[in-house]
Amino acid sequence: MALPEILNGRLRLPLVGAPLFIVSHPALTLAQCKAGIVGSFPALNARPAEQLEEWLEELNDELSGFAKANPGRKVAPFAVNQIVHKSNNRLQHDLELCVKHRAPIVITSLGAVQEVNDAIHSYGGIVLHDIIHDRHARKAIEKGADGLIAVAAGAGGHAGTLSPFALVQDIRRWFDGPLLLSGAIANGGAILAAQAMGADLAYVGSAFIATTEARASDAYKDAIVEGRAADIVYTNLFTGVHGNYLRRSIENSGLDPDNLPQSDPSKMNFGSGGNSAAKAWKDIWGCGQGIGAIDAVVSTAELVDRLAIEYDAARKAFCE
Repeated sequence: MALPEILNGRLRLPLVGAPLFIVSHPALTLAQCKAGIVGSFPALNARPAEQLEEWLEELNDELSGFAKANPGRKVAPFAVNQIVHKSNNRLQHDLELCVKHRAPIVITSLGAVQEVNDAIHSYGGIVLHDIIHDRHARKAIEKGADGLIAVAAGAGGHAGTLSPFALVQDIRRWFDGPLLLSGAIANGGAILAAQAMGADLAYVGSAFIATTEARASDAYKDAIVEGRAADIVYTNLFTGVHGNYLRRSIENSGLDPDNLPQSDPSKMNFGSGGNSAAKAWKDIWGCGQGIGAIDAVVSTAELVDRLAIEYDAARKAFCE
């Protein structure tokens, strides 16, 4: 496995909890890290912008104290997601705070910028960049990213259309560094499958929306528990970038999921509704195709326990 040094010996499972717009906040991130997987959140979830510093201080202090009090536990580091796109007018502010508080991992999206990577490297942090095509992957590594997150078909929120087999295969032809895989992964067997096809870590988001710590409405959590892969709709209407969303939330907004217009990609807006009155993430719920494995709202610790049991069982069966 091509794990970054910062993760060696600190993971219970080869798993990173994906950053979830609106949903991820310190309570969820801390629960993930304490359970032995990387927890993450989008910097833009901290609003007003000044709140980001409070969150970073809380995460650093709480995880440091927890690790000291529990020397036998695997306590994972946290990650901060930065949208590296001209529409994000907070990027410089948020990046400076990540440097100040030495965020261990930064996940970059929608733009590969060497200056951002250099800033994180200045204190020893690492950068993982999410991509949907091999050409994006190559550009990210050229710009100094330490690892890649392959966002394949079926992933929640902004996602690509390539099969995970194809996307990982293309990247592994030339890149032997840290590689994460996202796309419909919601049980332990799927985590092992991600490794079997060449990824080092699985990248899971939707399953963590249906946890008690997640900052999501009960209706959103219930829709995930009750939903299946067929309930996911792929569209660019709500932000200008194609992504996967829960059919129920689109219907609740008075729209027909089967007859959605196309949005103008030049008018990307990641906090509102693009060309739609419905607001992405708040009214229109991001979700991946793997939710058929989710049948109850549980704590993050319970979810990770379940994933660990399934992962161990799948690995034992595979080895036999």
